[in-house]
Amino acid sequence: MFQLKKFPIQTTHLLAPLLLLIVALCCFVFNSQISEAFIYKRSLIADHQYWRLFSGHVFHTNYAHLLLNTLAIILLWALHGQYYSTKQYFKLVFFSSIAISIGIYFFTPEMSEYVGLSGVLHALFVWGALKDIEHNEKTGYLLILGAIIKIIHEQWFGASEEIAQLIHANVAIDAHLWGAISGLSYYLLSYFSKKVDKKPA
Repeated sequence: MFQLKKFPIQTTHLLAPLLLLIVALCCFVFNSQISEAFIYKRSLIADHQYWRLFSGHVFHTNYAHLLLNTLAIILLWALHGQYYSTKQYFKLVFFSSIAISIGIYFFTPEMSEYVGLSGVLHALFVWGALKDIEHNEKTGYLLILGAIIKIIHEQWFGASEEIAQLIHANVAIDAHLWGAISGLSYYLLSYFSKKVDKKPA
C-alpha cells in the first residue's frame, strides 16, 4: 500500500516556488509596461536579444493562464517539494527555460512568440518524478509514464481546444516536449556530475 509522503513545510522547500510565483505575478501586473521588452519574440532573438530566451517564460496571456500555472507550481511543490532547494530549483528553471526556447527557436520556426511557464513546469514534473525513482518512490514510475503519454498525445492529436480558449492563445505543445526533455537532461547531468565528484582522486 502506498503511503502519502510528508507534506513539505520547510522554508527552504517553499522559498523558490514562492519567489517564482511573485516574479510571474509582478510581470503580469506590469505586463502592458514591460512585456514588449522581455517576451519571447523570434525576430528579436535573432537580433541578439538573447535575454528573451529566459524572460519570456514568466509572462502570461491572461488571468486564467497565470492561475493554471500557479496551481501547477503549488501542486508540483506538494508532490516533490521535499527535493527542492532554492539553488537547485532556480538552476533547473533557468536551464529548462533556455533549453525550451532554443528548442522552439530551431525546431518550431512557425512559433514567432511564446509566453508562459508550462514548459518549465513539465521540466519540474519530470525532474521530480526522476527524483522519486532515485529515492525508491514507486509513484515516480507512474508519473514518468503519465508525462510520456501526455506528450505523445499532444504531439499526435494536438492540444486541448478548451485550454486554448481559456488562455486566449494556442497551447505550445512543443514547449511541453522540450520542457520534459530538459527536465530529463538536467536530472542526468546532475546525477552523473555527483557520481564523478564522489570518485576517489
